[in-house]
Amino acid sequence: MTWAACSVWILTMSLSMKNVGAVYNPYSVMNAIQYREFSSYWSQTSAANNLMDFIKWDMDGLRQAVIELMGGVELEIDTGGYDNDFVYTTRDAALTMFVHLGYLAYDQDAHTVRIPNKEIRLEFARALRQSDNAETVKRVQDSVRLIMDTIKKNSEAVAKGIKAAHMESSNPMNRNHESSLRAAIQVAYFAYKDYYVKPEELPMGNGYADIVYLPEKGLDIPILLVELKWNQDADTAIRQIREKRYVNSIEGFGGHVLLAGVNYDRKTGNNTCRMEETVVQETIRAANR
Repeated sequence: MTWAACSVWILTMSLSMKNVGAVYNPYSVMNAIQYREFSSYWSQTSAANNLMDFIKWDMDGLRQAVIELMGGVELEIDTGGYDNDFVYTTRDAALTMFVHLGYLAYDQDAHTVRIPNKEIRLEFARALRQSDNAETVKRVQDSVRLIMDTIKKNSEAVAKGIKAAHMESSNPMNRNHESSLRAAIQVAYFAYKDYYVKPEELPMGNGYADIVYLPEKGLDIPILLVELKWNQDADTAIRQIREKRYVNSIEGFGGHVLLAGVNYDRKTGNNTCRMEETVVQETIRAANR
């Protein structure tokens, strides 16, 4: 068995274990040691050759599922329809196949899948960007445009982009829930990997911020800290960020932070957004006075 094939087998076995966080491809670990350079070597494995075609076909909403996974959303699936081959007719069968190939981690208790690490997220992103499907290309462009509008503090455009993602990624039965809005924002920003790192869970002062994006090393862009509100207002979200001192926990990650408050109005179905850019140290000093 080659190292590439062996790495997929080891990774697949690891993904079935409980209480496992990020899992890394052993093939990449060995190459990093051999070449003394950290990089993504996953694309050199045989499993990576199959990813493009499956996403390109977009059968049974597979593309939308991949976009949600890239945003950090964990998806519930039924693994019973998988027949251990490369022919599938449903989204769940395709996602189950991705688990077997080592692309997705599977939680046996919750019956959910997720992307296990940044290296594999890069492969999904590469497959989406190289797709010749017009709708897929548009979704990538929309997400990149939303990131740029956020950095430029274009609140109106951000609210509009989040609303579009909210309408597309949720159904009317669960749209009026805060978890639905959180998932919609993750979907809207799914292209963040070119600009930001999204920590799984980062304690923020006296609580947890809803969403935090940390700039990739070497990029001169602000930290993005998002707080969500439901039937309140965006100003209240900004005020909570300051009152709970969320900024204190990102002191070592950069000089500037962009505070984004997003509110969803259940009656109108509209989102409002307010953004403030501030210097981390100044915000901490103000909070400690």
